[in-house]
Amino acid sequence: MFTFIFSIILLIIGYFTYGKYVEKVFGVKETRKTPAFAYKDNVDYLPMGKKRNSLIQLLNIAGVGPIFGPIMGALYGPAAFIWIVFGCIFAGAVHDYLTGMISIRNRGAHLPELAGKFLGKVMKHVVNAFAILLLLLVGTVFVSAPADLLSSITPDWVSFSLIISAIFIYYILATLLPIDKIIGRLYPLFGALLLISAAGVGLALIFTGAPIPELSFSNMHPDSAPIFPLLFLTISCGALSGFHATQTPIISRTTQNEKQGRSIFYGMMIAEGIIAMIWAAAAMSLFNGYNGLNDVLAAGGPGAVVREVSTVMLGAVGGTLAVLGVIILPITSGDTAFRSARMIIADYIRFPQKKLLSRLWIALPLFVISFGLTRIDFTLLWRYFSWANQSTAVIALFVGAMYLFIARKNYWIALIPGTFMLMATTTYIINAPIGLGLSMSVSYIASAFITICTVLIFFAAARHQRANMIELDDQLDSVA
Repeated sequence: MFTFIFSIILLIIGYFTYGKYVEKVFGVKETRKTPAFAYKDNVDYLPMGKKRNSLIQLLNIAGVGPIFGPIMGALYGPAAFIWIVFGCIFAGAVHDYLTGMISIRNRGAHLPELAGKFLGKVMKHVVNAFAILLLLLVGTVFVSAPADLLSSITPDWVSFSLIISAIFIYYILATLLPIDKIIGRLYPLFGALLLISAAGVGLALIFTGAPIPELSFSNMHPDSAPIFPLLFLTISCGALSGFHATQTPIISRTTQNEKQGRSIFYGMMIAEGIIAMIWAAAAMSLFNGYNGLNDVLAAGGPGAVVREVSTVMLGAVGGTLAVLGVIILPITSGDTAFRSARMIIADYIRFPQKKLLSRLWIALPLFVISFGLTRIDFTLLWRYFSWANQSTAVIALFVGAMYLFIARKNYWIALIPGTFMLMATTTYIINAPIGLGLSMSVSYIASAFITICTVLIFFAAARHQRANMIELDDQLDSVA
């Protein structure tokens, strides 16, 4: 129990200390006009208050990641707590903050545009395709995952197909309508339910004296699986997630003032880390250790753990509300996944989105493809999700590092976690059966070599970018 409570305290302290430092490094300008005002179109660009933006951001980035990922990561024991705390403070929250704030400084641009500007034009095309594929996959899975949970608490006459159809209808509306019409109005209510359900489970763990294990470095390898790199890909949204880089620009276009960025971007990642801590602790404490948790996961997956934890800790009524809070997570990330995909494609082909018909032309093919994916077994494709997700996070962190390097600021706050995760994702794809399938020792050596080469290339490119910026400034001065 001590490890659990201390970890939550560390997350809160991290927001007020390291979060403040990251904000200082970036250098906010309260008088600078944000895209919400500069490019206001009353569809994607429009100003909304800090509280509303914060709750929307939390629901955008959450999905089932901060619940399902930590439940799976709980198989590693309290080592999962270490990654959630330090990953969230020094990697995930930094990733989300820099992505959101750099987007604000660049017309509310999405990750492909930012990658093209700071990492080169080739990366723009690569990241664009990568992001669209990731968002389509996320959007599709976030149809089936909440539908499965909903079917467990609805009457028998409500068919699975009917639930799927209802979710798709909601996604279409949320993707096409102005952000303040559905997302801006419903998310604050959904956010309250999410926070209440997570707080209910967390308080129940504390006051019932649940046997949450303390930090120990024994028995942390489920089925002899190595902690590095698997733990760092298993727990993504609760610590670091590239999916967030596709979501933060949605709110960068509605943020009123740069000073609000730490609360909206850094703070909501910390909140997600606390949610992840609660569900990881619950999974560790209620199933008699590794073997019991593994049996439940084998029988019904993370969803079965959610239902069992909610009912045991909060009773029938409270448990149902908690499950509803969990259901909201994927739904409120699925809709913004499709919305992000629409916005990224529109930016890529420079297609204005003020008219409804213009939005429909882009969104309709996305939904047709997604609906087709729900009809086939794409388990193999989903196995690549964790790798693709964390690889996207690496790209976003390197974008942040490049931005800070050019600005002559402390780029290490982004480069260090970016380098670490580059090593993790490279090791995984070289070793995994869905990758090259090489031995772990060979994977470590190969990934170390690739990581070192990538960092050296980064520094060469960063110096070149900085030199170009200085040359441009000199030319402007001479013209003036």
